[in-house]
Amino acid sequence: MQLFSVLTNFLRMNTKTLAALMLTIAVVCTTGCKKNHDPNNGTYNGHDYVDLGLPRGTLWATCNVGTDNPEGYGDRFAWGETQPQAAYTDSNYIYSNGSDTQLTKYCTKSEFGFNGFTDNLKTLQSSDDTATVNWGEGWRTPTINEWIELVTKCSHSWTTRNGVNGCLFTAKNSNSIFLPVRGIIEDDKPTIEEDAGNYWSSSLNKGLPFYAKGLQFIISFNDCDIYNDFSRCAGFSVRPVRDSK
Repeated sequence: MQLFSVLTNFLRMNTKTLAALMLTIAVVCTTGCKKNHDPNNGTYNGHDYVDLGLPRGTLWATCNVGTDNPEGYGDRFAWGETQPQAAYTDSNYIYSNGSDTQLTKYCTKSEFGFNGFTDNLKTLQSSDDTATVNWGEGWRTPTINEWIELVTKCSHSWTTRNGVNGCLFTAKNSNSIFLPVRGIIEDDKPTIEEDAGNYWSSSLNKGLPFYAKGLQFIISFNDCDIYNDFSRCAGFSVRPVRDSK
């Protein structure tokens, strides 16, 4: 009984203190514990992404592979390779036997395969996907149809950010991504980096399998196009995507 009396008196004396404590807990739980009500914008495996509200639900990374800066160029990669090269030529391309008509993987026609090789693979496997290998499962290189969707469903404008030229793609939901311009390296001859942006898709040109598909935009021509005829050994940028939850 004595202990009960002591506790009762303590509670009566500290009513204001307890009320303040409960208010503090409530504030913490409605701020620090607050759930993200927009799960399609955020970070995955340490890399930021944005929801452009596109029909396919594709979530686009804010940076290229090889950088954590939206204005950073990142690294260049040959199609189907996961590490940058010192040179980008047929002779050192991982899936050719020294020639673009001697393919050893991703070949749909025997006349372009080494000793008539074909495998009918038309999309990069995860083990050859630059985005997946470098950023982890859940990230991948966009397909050509996802690039087409980006170009046709978003407006684009040429801009300069922190001294870097690029193309800003803005969606109807007002979210946007910035793609820095960076030219091709092929046969060790780079294009003018301040003028052209080139980005790989994961899609093979199945009619001419020594080519793969990608996005190219050229500021001087005010042009943004999808091309089918990029040599697979060329060094391009890679902008990862992930699927919405």
